[in-house]
Amino acid sequence: MPPKGKAAQKPKAGSSAATKSQAVAPAAPSTNSTTAKVTLDHQLQSSTVAEQSRNNFTLCHPFEDLTGKKSLSALPTQADQLVWLASRLVTRPLVRFLGAKGQKELWKKVNDNSLPPRGFNLRKYKKRQQHKTTDSRGRDIGEYSTEEWEVRQEKRVTLSCLQLQSQRFRELRDRQKRGFIDSQTGDQVLVTDSEYLEEKQRRREMERLNRELYGTQGMARQGKLALDPEWDDVVPIVMEDPENALAAIAYSPDYAEAMSYLRAVMHSKEYSPRCLKLTEYIIHLNPAHYTVWLFRAANIFALKLPILDEITWLNQIALENLKNYQIWHHRHLLVENYYPSISSDEAALSAFANSERDFLTQILAEDTKNYHVWSYRSWLVGKLGTWSNPEELKSTEDLIDQDVRNNSAWSHRFYLVFSDPENCTPGNRYAATEADPKVPGWIVDREVKYAEEKIRLAPQNQSGWNYLRGVLVKGGRELNSVRGFAEEFVKGLGGGEEGEEVRSSHALDLLAEIYKETGEREKADLCLRRLMEKWDRIRGGYWQWRREGLGLGEVAA
Repeated sequence: MPPKGKAAQKPKAGSSAATKSQAVAPAAPSTNSTTAKVTLDHQLQSSTVAEQSRNNFTLCHPFEDLTGKKSLSALPTQADQLVWLASRLVTRPLVRFLGAKGQKELWKKVNDNSLPPRGFNLRKYKKRQQHKTTDSRGRDIGEYSTEEWEVRQEKRVTLSCLQLQSQRFRELRDRQKRGFIDSQTGDQVLVTDSEYLEEKQRRREMERLNRELYGTQGMARQGKLALDPEWDDVVPIVMEDPENALAAIAYSPDYAEAMSYLRAVMHSKEYSPRCLKLTEYIIHLNPAHYTVWLFRAANIFALKLPILDEITWLNQIALENLKNYQIWHHRHLLVENYYPSISSDEAALSAFANSERDFLTQILAEDTKNYHVWSYRSWLVGKLGTWSNPEELKSTEDLIDQDVRNNSAWSHRFYLVFSDPENCTPGNRYAATEADPKVPGWIVDREVKYAEEKIRLAPQNQSGWNYLRGVLVKGGRELNSVRGFAEEFVKGLGGGEEGEEVRSSHALDLLAEIYKETGEREKADLCLRRLMEKWDRIRGGYWQWRREGLGLGEVAA
């Protein structure tokens, strides 16, 4: 026996006692380093994001598959069950209620088995499995390759950086509005034009990234104006059609957005350069929007902008939209506002009249019978008092020479000649179809001669004959004064098909009135009958009605 009081010695390494002691040691759990290595190798070989996520989760929760499908008893050994319990318990707040010894044992178990206590959150992972995330094209992000996932993450980081920069811009602009002073320079905080431009470009890039990453659902606001920092302080007023509207208008997104901002600034009665730019933008989308033109005029007058600059801008818009009436009403308002400033300056008035005439000539070259242009031109002559301007009269002559059938040019000439206050009774006392005793005879002679010259060029053109009649009536002359001229176009009337020559049905009509005026009713009836039978049969009913008015008794149809 060994002596008392002498402690037994520890077995040496390699001794049988040591071997025996190792043999009876408890079995290590199955979550050894070999298993972890195999899992890590499989993780590195993952081809998609979903596979990589699943492998990472399995690495952090090695027993979750078994316990999730069956129960804790599904684990093969008691050691595995203890490891699983330790991995779950270490992430719970209840761990702090364990005693010092219990926590020491718990953490020893965790460290011995290399368990990641801050691994995947189980609840969040299962939630992501139930609600899969898709990109802007509807593709499951879990199907992304690792390379595609890295590109997407780079875009998300870029978007976050741009959002931070945009927030900084908003804070800087807010300090400018509040009148803050820069502590370093002592100057007032200001946002420069270049910073505004950078912010606009930044927001466009943010919109692009949002669309690529999340689609339209990832965008809180959309549209050109929403991305412009200049409009951040305006809350747009959106027009919503009633539910089940019978005729809902399908506005384009850009137009609907622009109109919502227009309603907001009109409601607040704001007149500013940005409102002027807004009207220009909407006019580009819809040039016929009458309200936008009125609001633009109100801004120009409120801001006291140069009228001539606006007219120069308007010229191009008019050339691009020839049949647009709102453009000419806007021009009308501009001239009304501009005229008082030049009314007493003959040189400025003449220069403005010439510039307007040049532009009207240019636009009439595109559309010689544009009613809106001619209506504006007649008003302009009266406003500027250019009836007797030789250039105005020559301009109409040039247009008639180009097209003798241009009835608009004939009408404008008649207005120029017989509305001139110097040559007619002022105050519109006499209608256009009434004689005016103040009209000089020499003017009547000149216009009769002019009409006859143009009629000879195109005898069947009604414009010239109508003008001739109007001149005779306005000058107080009888139609019989041009009897010889009208008879030049009618030969052998009633002498048979071969002997009858009528070069102008309008001359035949005028002769019927002349003969009636001179009491030659049989000749008048012959003219009307031949018009009805051959030369203008499409208006046969009208000519028959005229024949009945001659008072020759019953007239055969």
